[in-house]
Amino acid sequence: MSTAPPTWFTDALADPGEPGRTESDGVEIRFRSWGTPGGPGVLLVHGGAAHLHWWDHIAPLLTEGTRRVVAVDLSGHGDSGRAPSYDLDRWAAELRAVIDAAGLGPRPTLIGHSMGGYVTLTAALRYGEELAGSVAVDSPIRDRSPEELAAREQRAFGPVKVHPDRDALVARFRTIPGQPGDLPYVHRHIAERSVRAVDGGWSWKFDPRIFGGIALTPGDLGRPGCRIALFRAEHGLVPADMGEMAVDRMGRAALVVEIPGAGHHVMIDQPLALVTALRTLLADWEHSVPVVAPAI
Repeated sequence: MSTAPPTWFTDALADPGEPGRTESDGVEIRFRSWGTPGGPGVLLVHGGAAHLHWWDHIAPLLTEGTRRVVAVDLSGHGDSGRAPSYDLDRWAAELRAVIDAAGLGPRPTLIGHSMGGYVTLTAALRYGEELAGSVAVDSPIRDRSPEELAAREQRAFGPVKVHPDRDALVARFRTIPGQPGDLPYVHRHIAERSVRAVDGGWSWKFDPRIFGGIALTPGDLGRPGCRIALFRAEHGLVPADMGEMAVDRMGRAALVVEIPGAGHHVMIDQPLALVTALRTLLADWEHSVPVVAPAI
């Protein structure tokens, strides 16, 4: 496999977005913005122990001239502040703060990957009437997120250590779960932005305390006040029957889309397929009438 990045990737990274910050419950929240303020808004949410730079090569490709696209660092992640404790309601409230601060306009669409999908679905359930829609990308609806399970089983995300050599730490970056098809230039870009300088050397950016029981179970689902789409990777963590279960619990008004050939970390192994699917969905939602879930 070639390690040279293609033109579409370098062109996307040529637009790094505008940095921004806001505050939620006393914690500083960082974000980056692309596109015209006030245009149809899209807010991108990373997974557990990840950060907004997972979307750097995706966000510019979603603006399509008129959209305002924003990627956020949730508290305890990336360059945002650390909170006394973490839960889905806190992170959903942070999305609301970013929507107000980043010029996303009325009724934006939320798109979250893995644990970030838990956050976007929670936001849809809490204040969906303020949103155009919510998308969860390969977010398994079960007792624990994949990142939480890996931390509990001590397969990853243990106590954060200080490493003297930045390059050696970057070289240790691995996705959880691992997948063989990662594009090396995307993997490297994300890895290099996953570390921070600390006293005595370098460390991962995430707060290890984020893994304290973050879960979205079938019993948490209900009928949201906005449109819902569930993206599942063909080789990811959401089997077809899980997608159908989630649709049933949300009133049969949700859409399930499969990304062919993709592993769990879709933006690392099938980014253009993900962009194509998201562009299609966003264009449809911007020009169609929502299907209303039937009353019970």
